[in-house]
Formats: sequence, C-alpha cells, structure tokens
Amino acid sequence: MRVLIGIVGALVVLGTFSSVLRTLVIAQPTRSSFTRMLHKMVYVPFQFLADRCRTPEGKHRALTPVAAVSILFHLIGWLIALWLGYAMLQVAISGYGVLDALRETGVALFTLGFASGRRVGLTVLDFCAAATGPIVIGLQVGYLPTLYGAYSRREAEVTMLGARAGSPPWGPEILARYGQVGLTGSMTELFRNWERWSAEVSESHTSYVILSRFRSPRCDRNWIVSLLAVMDAAAMQLALNPGRPQAEARLALRAGFGCLRDIADVWRIPYESDPSPDTAIRLTYEDFAAAVAHVTANGYSVECAPDEAWPHFRGWRINYEYLAYRFAYVLDVVPAPWSGPRRTLMETVAPVTPVDRKPSASC
Repeated sequence: MRVLIGIVGALVVLGTFSSVLRTLVIAQPTRSSFTRMLHKMVYVPFQFLADRCRTPEGKHRALTPVAAVSILFHLIGWLIALWLGYAMLQVAISGYGVLDALRETGVALFTLGFASGRRVGLTVLDFCAAATGPIVIGLQVGYLPTLYGAYSRREAEVTMLGARAGSPPWGPEILARYGQVGLTGSMTELFRNWERWSAEVSESHTSYVILSRFRSPRCDRNWIVSLLAVMDAAAMQLALNPGRPQAEARLALRAGFGCLRDIADVWRIPYESDPSPDTAIRLTYEDFAAAVAHVTANGYSVECAPDEAWPHFRGWRINYEYLAYRFAYVLDVVPAPWSGPRRTLMETVAPVTPVDRKPSASC
C-alpha cells in the first residue's frame, strides 16, 4: 500500500511540475489538462453570473476578474497539488501517518523548516519540497510582467482603432471614416500595423492562453471584435476596389485569420482549414449592401457594385467568420455589428465615438 501511495504521489508531483512548466516556462503552444481544469473551475461561476446580466456593461463587469482570479487560482492549485503529492511520498518513504506527513511536507514546502525534531537529518525529499514552493511562486511572479506587457501592446492598437472604426469597432465604419477625411490611400499603414499585431497576438495568446480572457478596460472594446473589423475592412476593400494596390490588405487578412486559427488550435476548436469560396456565410447580402451604401455616402469611392463585389467579399469572409463568431460567443464580448450571436440575447451596439457627437453651438 505504501508503495502504491508513493507512486501516486510521484505522479502528482511530476504532473504538477509539467503543468507549471507548460504554462509558465515553455514558450510554445502547449496547454496542460490540469491548468484547463483549474481555469474552468474559476470561469464557470463567473460566466453563470454574466449570463444573468442583460447589458454589455454588466457582462463586462462580471467577466473582467476571470483572468486575474484564474492566475491566482492556478498558483494555489499547483501548491496544493504539490503539497499532497509530497505528503504521499512522505507516507511511503518515512512511515509517517497522513496528518504527520501533511504537517512535515507543509512546513518544508512553505517555510523551509521542520514540524518536529524526530528526524535525524534532512532528507532529499525535504530539500525538494522546500525548494518547490519558492520556485513555483517565483515563476508565477516572473510570469506576470510578460503577461501584462503582451496585454498592453495588444490593447494599444485596439484603443487606437477606436478613432478609425468606432466603439465598438465595425469594418465598414473604417472605410467610411477614412473616406470622410480623404485618406483612403493611407489605409495601407493600418493594414500593415494590424498584420504585425496579428503576428504578435498569435505568438502571445498561444504561449499564454489566459491572455485571451483579459478584457479591455472599456466594455465597448475587445481584441476579437477589433480584429474582425479590420479583416472586414480589408475584405471589403479587396472586393469593392480590385484595381487598387491590395498587397497590404491581403497580408492583413491572411495574418488575421491565421492568428484566429493558431489560437483555435490551442483552444481545440475545430474549423475548416480550406473552405470553399462558394460556402454560405451568416452575414447576409442585404447587410453587406447596406454597409456599401453607408461607406459610399461618407465619401469612400468604389469600383464595383454591391452585387458584383459580394461573391469576392464572401470568399474572403468564409476564412474567418466562423472562428471570429465562435470566439466572440465564448468570450461573451460586446455585441458589435457583424460579430455574430452572444450567449444571451442582446441588441447590437452601433459604433460611437466622440467624433459622432456634435459640439453645442458657441459664439
């Protein structure tokens, strides 16, 4: 029986170390089953509360603590698992009872001391347990600056997009606002920036999965709807103006849906890797035609009529619509236009920025 307890304890310790390394140290798209279980234990009650909120603001307040609480809960879960694993090894090696083993291991794990003086000297197991606690806590503390640095870089572009796409962002609104100020020729810079942004988010959000749960400071902003807006703007430009230089728009689109697919692989969300351009999408032609009318009314010139551009736009959107809608649903983000359904029924929030609010008359 003691041998069996020792084997189980060794597996618990090794499995926990594997979870710590795969979550905090290995900079590759890996995800521990133990980490997923801990995150779900945190996520489910917060999502239960958010499902009872009927406004985007309420949902945002309910779900904002999820990521921070999950990080703290991971640390607590790892330390408890290591405590139990080392206690099982103590029972197997030293002959202690359960309570004595828990006391001996707990004191060694957390304070580098000893619970009693019955031992003649330090054992290898005591040294391992004593070193484990500071190592795990130190790795978690060192993990936070990297995490928040990636979050800050992500949110900088999301915030800047507000002046170009509204809040919440919407793809056609990008074209409309560039058309209003006569800067449609400078959209290449926007697409180039978001190509780089997609590459950075793909790397950071697959290495540190919890980043996807970090919400923007404001409820009307979110990284997934911002990326969707930029991709929709690029797809509309490609479809409506095939005669313009399109390299940057194409690269931004491919980087965008490549980013979504990389994150979906880590989340284990299935998707069609090579969809047919003729496959139907959830966005309707009527919505597309109304958006074309909106952008042209604001000064954006087009070469093709909506019915001519629609097949090309649909052929691009089929590459990213499903995953964008799925992430927007799972993360329960602000219901921006063209971003799909949510867990609970909410009205679509139209994009608004201070530019839309006309100042009062003055002298």
